[in-house]
Amino acid sequence: MPEGDSVWKVARTLEGALRGEVLTAASLNVPAHATADLAGCRVAEIATHGKHLLTRLLPQQGSSAEGDGPLTLHTHQRMDGRWSVLRGKTMPRRSEPDVRVHLGAGAVHAYGMSMPVVELLRTADEHTVVGHLGPDLLHAAFDAAEALARFTADPSRPLAATMLDQRVVAGLGNLWANELSFLVGASPWTPVGEVDALRLLARARRALAFSATSPTGYQVTTGDVRPGRTHWVAGREGKPCWRCGTPVAMAAEVPGEPGKRRTWWCPTCQPGPGPDR
Repeated sequence: MPEGDSVWKVARTLEGALRGEVLTAASLNVPAHATADLAGCRVAEIATHGKHLLTRLLPQQGSSAEGDGPLTLHTHQRMDGRWSVLRGKTMPRRSEPDVRVHLGAGAVHAYGMSMPVVELLRTADEHTVVGHLGPDLLHAAFDAAEALARFTADPSRPLAATMLDQRVVAGLGNLWANELSFLVGASPWTPVGEVDALRLLARARRALAFSATSPTGYQVTTGDVRPGRTHWVAGREGKPCWRCGTPVAMAAEVPGEPGKRRTWWCPTCQPGPGPDR
């Protein structure tokens, strides 16, 4: 599943292609909004909150949506969704059979494929789809005090599960939950009350910002961009820890329990409880 830095990069790509443009073609190929006509709307901005993408539209005079006021197209990629931007030609439908969003402005076309969440709502109602989320680690107006309060609200909760809960802070996914646990030297099942949460959140902010904006450092946590050396533990089951040589351990995902994703850790560098906690 794309994480906050992934969605932020998608937003910048879409903004570079569409921001300020008036849509000349637009379709939402989902039952709830199949008849929505967004042609004639100007793309005001493309914002993010955690893993949620918010494309804000301003209906222009003469457009069919003129009387609706500012609108927001809310999308979430989850596991399978992805965006593609093409210039100069449209994408043949036969090559992408599951195009659920099409936004076109002249020769520029953005396609949302296999997008599991596609919602059109008034911009004033954005809180109904993202209001439950915690502070976004990538926002300039990140509320550190609110994030710390949410993060430490249940001191007994496991560290990785807390990071994965988007109601606590928005933007961290499984990759970052594993890598940040390693970077602070704690087992993913360590109670958050035993972790320096302020330090962890600060590190998480720096890591996501670097990943989102660096041309070569996207989701590189080790500082080594060579293939196979970009992560400390994630995806490295049985391979020696880069620090101590201990084989990296892995706990399988527990279906139906969002806080128990596939987890990697170094038993030596990350002392503390195991998955049977």
